[in-house]
Amino acid sequence: MRVCFVMAGLPHYFTLILNKMVSETGTEVVLIKPSHKSKALGSGVKEDTSSVKFRLIELPEYTAWYGKPFFKDLVPTLAEIKPDIIVMSAWPYFLQLVLNPFFYSKLRGLGAKLICRDIPFNISYWGKSREYYFSGQNITEDLDRSGGKSWGGYLFFYILTILRRLYLPLADAHINYFDEARNITGSYGVPDEKIFIAANSPDTDLLLATYEEVLKQPLLLPINNYRLIHVGRLVKWKRVDMLIRCVKDLAHVFPDIELVVIGFGPEEEALKKLAQNEGVGLKVNFVGGVYDSLTLGRYLHASSVYVLGGMGGLSINDAMCFGKPVICSVADGTEKRLVREGYNGYYFDNGDQESLNTAVKNLLSDPKKIERFGIHSLKIIQDEVNIHSVLREYDAAFKYVMAH
Repeated sequence: MRVCFVMAGLPHYFTLILNKMVSETGTEVVLIKPSHKSKALGSGVKEDTSSVKFRLIELPEYTAWYGKPFFKDLVPTLAEIKPDIIVMSAWPYFLQLVLNPFFYSKLRGLGAKLICRDIPFNISYWGKSREYYFSGQNITEDLDRSGGKSWGGYLFFYILTILRRLYLPLADAHINYFDEARNITGSYGVPDEKIFIAANSPDTDLLLATYEEVLKQPLLLPINNYRLIHVGRLVKWKRVDMLIRCVKDLAHVFPDIELVVIGFGPEEEALKKLAQNEGVGLKVNFVGGVYDSLTLGRYLHASSVYVLGGMGGLSINDAMCFGKPVICSVADGTEKRLVREGYNGYYFDNGDQESLNTAVKNLLSDPKKIERFGIHSLKIIQDEVNIHSVLREYDAAFKYVMAH
């Protein structure tokens, strides 16, 4: 079986997933990505093409008439590849299926099955676009809320909703990241049997093996039971500013509290300045980007609690692989399979500083609970949400489309 992925980029974690797909399932994988950084790729996303075990094709992008990027010569390239299945990222590429009247027929003329890959995120239920938009839930990396809830912004959001109603049913199957996506995608006219939930995951085999190695290593940082850690791109919607303010607010309760920040991004200097202005510059350690799993694991092992202030990411999975409890809010929905309230972590109210402070205080006040929650995190990864469960869902989707 030959499967071609069409994506806006190749994040380092997804390289490992596709490598594992090749080595463990025997699937022949091809990936098409832009030859230069795509406008559809988030700020600070780390790409990795150095260790791929699959065919990688880079095509130039152009700006389509509707203002979004698309690939030059995609159909001729796919015709040369002759895939059995095409797995295409929904945004923004699926727009081409309905906004270019000839593209969809040419794509179908190749004879390949088409799978839509999406979180989905910033998408309302069909028929609920007005309520969703004016609730302010649809945000971007810089925390822009679609034109400040204007009627003009709503009109744009509504048009996108109509376009999704047109293009989502065109796929032979859908691979989504979290359970509620089954209902969201289904509301756009997609039958339930065509929706497969593959919770996003790093290569947990690699990380769990790395954890065993970390346990043999000396501590990377001095022992501190009140050390929080955050891993992720430094963009506004990660809300690292809330973590810095949490350190300030709880310093009188936990004099030794500190925060390790791993990652880089456009907000780095602003966050460093905030830490200084809040008087906790010495308590916040900006490490920069860390992509070596052993070094990352040593930082996590030297910390007590993983805290995510805003939008989610695979850093939750990473932290749980190293036995860390997690504090986060409900963000894009991917965290719901991972973090269970009162079992391996706590949720706080999105954007509520006092709620975050309370959750952190509850955990830091109980070292035995930190240890117990960490054990539970590790077990969830080992037994439920890991690279093997992800590959099983991809395989189920592949088998479904080939049989229908």
